[in-house]
Amino acid sequence: MSRVTNAPATRARRKRVLKQAKGYFGLKSRCFRHAEDAVNRANRYAYEHRRNRKSEFRQLWIVRINAACRPLGITYSRLVAGLKKANIIIDRKNLSELAINDAVAFNAIVEQAKAALA
Repeated sequence: MSRVTNAPATRARRKRVLKQAKGYFGLKSRCFRHAEDAVNRANRYAYEHRRNRKSEFRQLWIVRINAACRPLGITYSRLVAGLKKANIIIDRKNLSELAINDAVAFNAIVEQAKAALA
């Protein structure tokens, strides 16, 4: 009985891994054994960081909003509380975009939040 190796599937798998490792440094781009480890590690980090990216962007938006509203005499936490009292529903992403690109609209929102707190 002849030995079955399933060579086409093995070759395809190795080819796929080496294609994913293209651009890696040294043996990690040429040698299957090292490339497989590098690709597995890269995929693991990519999976984790896709989830982390969401909280990192939220933190960035909060920092931007806080920096924009402090010169107007209010802190971020007071601003959010005022927006909630004034029933202004706007997410942090859009609020930070307003703070960066449209200062007049952002000032109007801040004034409404201040009025709701007073």
